[in-house]
Amino acid sequence: MRRSTGGGEFPAAGSGFREEEPLPATGSEFNLIGEFLRGIPRSRLPDIRVGAGDDCAVVAGDGIVLGTDLCVEDVHFRRSWLTGEEIGYRAAAAALSDLAAMAARPIGVLASLGVAARDADTLAAEVMRGVRAAVEAFGGQLLGGDLTRSPGPLILDLVGVGESGTPVLRTGATPGDEIWVTGALGGAGAAVSAWMAGGQPEPDARNAFANPVPRIREALWLASRGLPRAMLDLSDGIGGDLGHLATMSNVAVVLDAQAIPVHAAARQTDDPLGFALNGGEDYELCFAARPGDTELFHEEFVKTFHLPLTRVGRVEAGRGVYIILPDGGRKELNGMGFQHFGDEG
Repeated sequence: MRRSTGGGEFPAAGSGFREEEPLPATGSEFNLIGEFLRGIPRSRLPDIRVGAGDDCAVVAGDGIVLGTDLCVEDVHFRRSWLTGEEIGYRAAAAALSDLAAMAARPIGVLASLGVAARDADTLAAEVMRGVRAAVEAFGGQLLGGDLTRSPGPLILDLVGVGESGTPVLRTGATPGDEIWVTGALGGAGAAVSAWMAGGQPEPDARNAFANPVPRIREALWLASRGLPRAMLDLSDGIGGDLGHLATMSNVAVVLDAQAIPVHAAARQTDDPLGFALNGGEDYELCFAARPGDTELFHEEFVKTFHLPLTRVGRVEAGRGVYIILPDGGRKELNGMGFQHFGDEG
């Protein structure tokens, strides 16, 4: 990768990062990049043939899985809510969660960072420490990236790189399948609601937002037993995300409101089910499985991961996503979940 100065280009000293515009930080931009990459091995065979340090990383595997996740200040988070390391950790966790959704083993991430000049000394390094902490916690490695000056918000774009010879897609659900979800839903949404109201979230809610757990290990465990026929991660709320699975599989999904596992923090709000359905940022797994299959492994899963695994609905012939309410009524969930370009009022 190369650093553009507006008057020609020259190699970025083997940094593995591209610098689009000089950052007038204390010392050299190369020192900042060196801080990002401190302690990262040149390669980690056999997955990483060439790691951070060249113009590109070179990886090997049986079915390379790629995904990207963009995180923008004042859209996905506010700086007053999180530390720099939490910002980086959370962004990387979201990228890793996309790999989990396909039951892919992480190899690493490419991280692109846009940061204001005033933040180049301290915040940038904190953010990248958070990125590395998340990636390395799940067996991956920072593979390189991109560094530029931002005229405004902090911007972080993560490309997750993983391996799966048999990735789990969104297209395999069939009528009669059961819908299962890991963990509990609505905690992160409850945290955001508290912040937006001018308050502070409960610790469990804040932790759900700041430190989401990409369900890599759980996804690989489920896939090794052949359970998920179609799967995704819940980033925008189960009410909206399941619409993608239903559309791609050409089926209808029917949820049971009374079965939805609501996070303890969301249960303390005035709309627990609403937060569980639409709060977003949960990063739990949701998958379709043949009737009865998952039940055989349910107890083992819970004991292994100390995490709930809940059957929340079923797959039917048709189109769309529906929910059976506590009174027995059936309601269609039209476009629920977080929308970046929805009506802002």
